[in-house]
Amino acid sequence: MNSFTDNFTINGVTLTAQPICRQSEVLTPDALAFVAKLHRATAERRQELLRARQERRQQISKGQDPRFLPETESIRNDPEWRVAPPAPGLADRRVEITGPVDKKMTINALNSGAKVWLADMEDSSTPSWRNVIQGQLNLTDALERRIDFTSPEGKEYKLRAADELPTIVVRPRGWHLPEKHMLIDGTPVAGGIVDFGLYFFHNARRLIAQGKGPYFYLPKIENHLEARLWNDIFVLAQDLLGIPQGTIRATVLIETITAAFEMEEILYELREHAAGLNAGRWDYIFSLIKNFRTRGPRFVLPDRGQVTMTQPFMRAYTEQLVRACHKRGAMAIGGMAAAVPNRKDEEANAIAFEKVRADKTREAADGFDGSWVAHPDLVPVCREVFDGVLGDRPNQLDRLREDVTPDDRALIDISSTTGTITEQGVRNNIEVGIRYIESWLRGNGAVAIHNLMEDAATAEISRSQLWQWIFSRAITDAGDVITREWVEDMLDEEFAKLERFEGDRFADARDIFEEVTLGNEFPAFLTLPAYDRFLHEARDGADTAASCEDLVAV
Repeated sequence: MNSFTDNFTINGVTLTAQPICRQSEVLTPDALAFVAKLHRATAERRQELLRARQERRQQISKGQDPRFLPETESIRNDPEWRVAPPAPGLADRRVEITGPVDKKMTINALNSGAKVWLADMEDSSTPSWRNVIQGQLNLTDALERRIDFTSPEGKEYKLRAADELPTIVVRPRGWHLPEKHMLIDGTPVAGGIVDFGLYFFHNARRLIAQGKGPYFYLPKIENHLEARLWNDIFVLAQDLLGIPQGTIRATVLIETITAAFEMEEILYELREHAAGLNAGRWDYIFSLIKNFRTRGPRFVLPDRGQVTMTQPFMRAYTEQLVRACHKRGAMAIGGMAAAVPNRKDEEANAIAFEKVRADKTREAADGFDGSWVAHPDLVPVCREVFDGVLGDRPNQLDRLREDVTPDDRALIDISSTTGTITEQGVRNNIEVGIRYIESWLRGNGAVAIHNLMEDAATAEISRSQLWQWIFSRAITDAGDVITREWVEDMLDEEFAKLERFEGDRFADARDIFEEVTLGNEFPAFLTLPAYDRFLHEARDGADTAASCEDLVAV
């Protein structure tokens, strides 16, 4: 490499970002060749599937409601097939903690007492090149027990004993997100293939030697054909490394409205690699708004805070998910408890704990095998609830929920939703959207706002609700018609209230927020324009790491 301003190519893979310290440990020639093989085998199909997403959204926008697929009815009606039995470390998933893969969060999650850590390279992680590479390093360092961290205040973070640590399940980026800092044959690689490929290549054998395996959460899947693509990637990856088929296990997030109509088919496509389904509630709400945003009052939701799991369409979604999973021997994992304990406010803390306890109690009673929390303080709450239902059993796969009847109309029965749109709801969406994007631009994809853990999914709800309310000329409980001009006025007012600080990115965040909220067009994901404009950088010296001796090896 002649200089940091030159792109660097090896085995047909071109790296365009400013180098990161220790990245040669991750971006070895063999690892890059492995990622390239996965990319070349699947890039064309991925693009076809992304085009199919657009076509499906257009069909829905023109009035075609999704239904259970007639062409896959035989799969749903076949009582014989099952997914693979639970893999080592995945039989008991009663508490799962989620969070990004930065060093501090990695240690806190692994020390939390949860059964599973969702190591998140997706919605709670800003996909800067530094975060992508350091996340891989942190995961390998954790598996090798060489990770530690000292805070600026002098607090030391070290791992507990190996037998006390949770099973790691990595969530790579979704199919829509490119990694523009890695080009193969001149084309950006899918971010998900980068995340999956590098982790699997470096750690699959290490994980097997430790008695577990390479496990993944698959986000943003919209149909069973997208699950089939992931399954083909798993088969190829295992063949390339000579690892037995079925070693990989994947839990699919049902977090798009279209995937909810194909839950059994998704399990079928992945069956020897399938571990279960997760009720990804926040992205699910966003997906519903995105797909039905122009379909009129029937599909307009109230304030985000009123769209709870007890609303009829959300009950239909979670109950049908448990039924589909247990019918096929797969785990059903509950959704994120977004409440964040506030150790400085006992009253707020008590309210947060009670909300989480009620949420988890409902899920455990419904038959879920475990659930998510976002904060270590909530692990004991979730565990206590599931302990009360499970006792000594690792799961409740035997609860088949045959009392639940699959009902595709119930999944989109939005008109039965109760609640109102309020001016405060509009203002909250503006504040959360801008504050989250600002944090994301500074490299932090998980941020606590008003004692709730916000990630990209909740920011997406905020901006998509505003877009839909404006388009539909929705009316608040006070009788105000929501217009673009009114929202712009409130945006000015809310922006003026934000507490500014040196180095903040609020001006950029507002630009992005206005683009994805107030424009005539509706970008499919807010992270795409944000990534293109602010995170995709060439080797321009902006993030210099020239002091690292090992950079020259890459």
